Amino acid sequence: MGTEYHNEKFIFVTSRYADYPIYPKIIQQRMARILKLAKLNEELTPHSLRHTHTSLLAEAGVSIERIMERQGHSDDETTKQVYLHTTDAVRKQDAKKFGNLIKNVLKIDK
Repeated sequence: MGTEYHNEKFIFVTSRYADYPIYPKIIQQRMARILKLAKLNEELTPHSLRHTHTSLLAEAGVSIERIMERQGHSDDETTKQVYLHTTDAVRKQDAKKFGNLIKNVLKIDK
């Protein structure tokens, strides 16, 4: 868009109006069409991708502050309550960490 583009921090903008976002419905329709063509789960939405991205960030050990920044949240409670559902992999890692901690404590006490 060159000098005509006015950055308003939108992810998807129209080519006709460079500083206006694409209507969310258009993004949803395009995604649904691509999912159908690819024979993938057609119930996925752009929001489900956002949620998955956030869950994977948490699973990778990214800090809550960095996740909040990426999601555009100013309140960590929003991020924690809405997006950070603990995955099975994180639960297993947590259990291992705790088990290792207890093993080390027991070794020290002997």
